[in-house]
Amino acid sequence: RPPIPVLTLCRSCRKDRMNRRDTVLTLLALGAVPRISFAQPQGKVWRIGFLALRHVEFLDSDYYYGPFTQGMRELGYVEGKNLAIEWRSADGDVKRLPGLAAELVQLKVDLITTAGNDAAIAAKKATGTIPIVMGSAADPVANGLIKSLARPGDNMTGLSDIGSELAPKRLEMLLAMTSKARSKPPRIALLLNPSSPANIRGRESVLAAGLTLGAKVLPFEARTVAEIDAAFSAMRQQNAGALIVSIHPFFQQQRGQIAQLASKHRLPSITADRGYAEAGCLMSYGPSLAENFRRAAYYVDKIFKGAQPADLPVEQPTKIELVINLKTAKALGITIPQSILLRADRVIE
Repeated sequence: RPPIPVLTLCRSCRKDRMNRRDTVLTLLALGAVPRISFAQPQGKVWRIGFLALRHVEFLDSDYYYGPFTQGMRELGYVEGKNLAIEWRSADGDVKRLPGLAAELVQLKVDLITTAGNDAAIAAKKATGTIPIVMGSAADPVANGLIKSLARPGDNMTGLSDIGSELAPKRLEMLLAMTSKARSKPPRIALLLNPSSPANIRGRESVLAAGLTLGAKVLPFEARTVAEIDAAFSAMRQQNAGALIVSIHPFFQQQRGQIAQLASKHRLPSITADRGYAEAGCLMSYGPSLAENFRRAAYYVDKIFKGAQPADLPVEQPTKIELVINLKTAKALGITIPQSILLRADRVIE
């Protein structure tokens, strides 16, 4: 086998190459030659479609979605410079989501970020090519959004909120504070949206936990504002002594209504999201959705830099928040056990 020839440079060529290298390094040090930024190609304005079910003013002050734009800025993406976000909200009407998802596809956005399962399902049905980042999704494997957490496959990745998996724990915590329930065994109302597969699965886990913990769980369904009112009236008629609110963007949108009705009917209530406790419900125990959406920006950045959604494992939240509204507890005549207060991330007084 003949030897591979070795390319050699003459002394003058080597000197010329070294001079060019030294010149470039000097210019870089002086800032005369711009470094290549992450935004490839240079000057590109990335377009994101953001799809949500609940009504929201898309502002930085929004607890749920504000952290997303904040996270994008931290990674160097600024609206009006190298980023444009097409915000779409269905205002609580799940039937509008397919049309809004199709609209984002027609706009040829570079990526779609979704909030909640309904929005993720609509986006997935609308496109199999545009990358989709889930800001939050309950049980995305069981709901058919991804193949597995480690290898999501197709064009979707992001974050799972694991809120439904914590439903039995919420029941346990609620029972610890409602020993004076109106009947024995305690009758616990469960508010759920029947159009949500995740809520249906969550119902089964809460019913099973109720059997284990000696509580009777009473499911009540609601899809509209009027149905929420009707559900609370039915809770009173069936002598419910406390309330668990299932995770759903529509319920988040109506958290003020839910907190007010829970107070009116003197129902100690627990939810997965701190926004309810801030609105007047007794307590919340669940993942930080704000942190989820901040983390979603990381996924967007990875994809913009060339990563494939199918290769980015779906993350589960590591931070679980416990928020207690002491003002509500006092109004209901409930004494929060010290063991639970000490665990709280925030106590509202």
